[in-house]
Amino acid sequence: MQQFQVEKAVLGNHRVVEVDDVDLEQDEIKVRIDKFAFTSNNITYGVMGEQLSYWEFFPTANDDSEWGVLPVWGFAEIIESNLPALPEGDRLFGYFSPATELVLRPQNISDERFHDGSIHRNHLPPAYNIYRRVYSEHKYKRTFDDERMLLYPLHLTSFCLWDYLRDNDWFDAEQVVVLSASSKTSIGLGYALHLDEDSKPSVGMTSERNLKFVTGLRYYDQSLTYAEVDALDASIPTVIVDMSGNQIVMSKLHQRLGENMMRCLNVGITHWEEEKSSSGINIERSEIFFAPGHIQKRLKEWGPEEFEKQSSGFLQQSIKESINWLQVTQLPGLKGLANAYQDICEGNIHANQGLIIKL
Repeated sequence: MQQFQVEKAVLGNHRVVEVDDVDLEQDEIKVRIDKFAFTSNNITYGVMGEQLSYWEFFPTANDDSEWGVLPVWGFAEIIESNLPALPEGDRLFGYFSPATELVLRPQNISDERFHDGSIHRNHLPPAYNIYRRVYSEHKYKRTFDDERMLLYPLHLTSFCLWDYLRDNDWFDAEQVVVLSASSKTSIGLGYALHLDEDSKPSVGMTSERNLKFVTGLRYYDQSLTYAEVDALDASIPTVIVDMSGNQIVMSKLHQRLGENMMRCLNVGITHWEEEKSSSGINIERSEIFFAPGHIQKRLKEWGPEEFEKQSSGFLQQSIKESINWLQVTQLPGLKGLANAYQDICEGNIHANQGLIIKL
């Protein structure tokens, strides 16, 4: 079995490790991972690894605590099972290790899904522990597997952000500024705001090289580069959704908006190597947005069926819409990921590209 690992203290360092297979316990299954998506969101898992427990989902197969495993979203096939309810050959979609194989301990098994009940995952957000049995899905086709891997987890966060803003009456803001507007999560949010006739006007901020792409999406009401902070209307009460983690831009925005900076939601970290400084940032009006927490809240308030109905409806629309801008690139195996990894870390992958690792 092979596993892709990164050094926790220096995320740019990576390696592919070969380890021996393990024997299954009575209540476990083994899956062969078919393919998975890899985006800047996976790097965010590493940046927030300690703070949000991402390192704990998949321990390194060789028990090296200095190295960690970045979780990925993908598809896998059951190749060995000690549970009659989960036969070999069943196909799963969910949260995996970037590895050739993985052992899971299924619980709460239904025709549609199950939860991984591995002891080390019991305290982690339940939304990440669900595995969907895709052959049970109505009209399931492999045709959209790539888009699903790339966009499902990101646009689910987009849906949750839109719902959170709406649920909080937009934090009394009259415009929404989205940083790193070219990131896939931002694009999903931009699309949700675009669809919502009652949403506040949106401003997408991006780098100079991605401005044409962001403008061409036509989801944001206005598109600006990071150098154009002064062009933002500071007289309008504003809520910021920050996918970038670019503290320099954030500081300028907070200072320009002053008391009109109503709320700042920190979501992703696409500029994770930027110098970190909180100077000029309104900490009291800032918060980390954690999508699994919002999902749990809505599951309690709406119930699983209603949440599934609303979120799936949006995801189906956004994934179908992505055909207009998303270009999928397939990489061969974990070595293919290793070859592209530095470019991903340095943000050299074009915004419209989606990387799929085929094992």
